[in-house]
Amino acid sequence: MMRRRAKQTPERGRPTRHGRHGREGRSPVVRPPLPPIDTRIERFDLAVGAAAEFLRSSWPELRDVRFEIADMPLKTDENGIPRWQAFPDDKRIVMFRLPIERLSHLHRNDDLHRRMMIESCVFRAAADFLGRDPWDLGPDRFRFF
Repeated sequence: MMRRRAKQTPERGRPTRHGRHGREGRSPVVRPPLPPIDTRIERFDLAVGAAAEFLRSSWPELRDVRFEIADMPLKTDENGIPRWQAFPDDKRIVMFRLPIERLSHLHRNDDLHRRMMIESCVFRAAADFLGRDPWDLGPDRFRFF
């Protein structure tokens, strides 16, 4: 009896780009680098840091002052929930993020106005620390508004 010979199929090599289970046409598992996640906390920290550096460079009395950020104050005062607290003896100013972000009334709810509100709170806190008017701290900064 004559045996049939099996057809020999040319062996296919593995494709250079393949996905799971050897299938072609899949995208790679690792995507291209994405921009970093920008959170409200990071934007708040950046705004406070920029305003604090401006004030430190303008006022020698504030060069040794630490600007700290806390979520909420531990207790309220007679005026309600404080936005900041100045400690002249310890040379530090504590900014409270949640009251500033959530209890502030913005003219327009966008990134620019939020940042301006945060910076104005930093200026008012520094003025409270120094015992001055907030407009005295940066008169050139607000000249064009």
